[in-house]
Amino acid sequence: MAGSFPDVIAIVPAAGIGSRMQSECPKQYLSIGGKTILEHALDSLLAHPAIRHIIVAVSPTDPFFSGLPMAADPRITVVQGGKERADSVLAGLLAAPTARWALVHDAARPCLHLDDLTRLLTITATSQVGGILAAPVRDTMKRAETGKQAIAHTVEREALWHALTPQLFPLTLLRDCLQRALREGATITDEASALEYCGYHPELVVGRSDNIKVTRPEDLALAAFYLTQSPD
Repeated sequence: MAGSFPDVIAIVPAAGIGSRMQSECPKQYLSIGGKTILEHALDSLLAHPAIRHIIVAVSPTDPFFSGLPMAADPRITVVQGGKERADSVLAGLLAAPTARWALVHDAARPCLHLDDLTRLLTITATSQVGGILAAPVRDTMKRAETGKQAIAHTVEREALWHALTPQLFPLTLLRDCLQRALREGATITDEASALEYCGYHPELVVGRSDNIKVTRPEDLALAAFYLTQSPD
């Protein structure tokens, strides 16, 4: 399978503190089934033969990663991350060896399926811009009144998508867009938003809705449930 895809460098920004989890350690180091969330996320990438190298961006004061068994894996390189996600991703890009494509995955998404990753990587054969895994919005969406917890109006959900990760772009394009966006003070919420800021239109690749991001305490039990299910 690896021969079907170009060289891809994976970057995992893992410098966040995860304050909404109300835990004593960053959320990526909480455990599910004997492994940290971060280890599950890295395992899901390394299970694909196209991913032969991962750069993990951690906080300068991170005391946890070096104690993980995966820290000794020769396929993993650690760099110092930044205050914001975009800073950490850029640090990974600047440290990356030569590669055509860069794939960015959240450290707190432990439930990525191999078929989703393969579907995303397939766009490298036809796209010059890249794309992201995403899931169509299913629920009714409401916009609140400014400064109030009251409904202003219902938002049409037909063209709305939940942005997921991984997100996959040509490495030099992503690097250049991130650098420009940061330099110009743009709000960057994910890698795709940096490309959007620079006028590009990444593809939406339908992904599984169980590819959840562990953000709040209740997400931990849901992720544990998904990880115990059949990979099919």
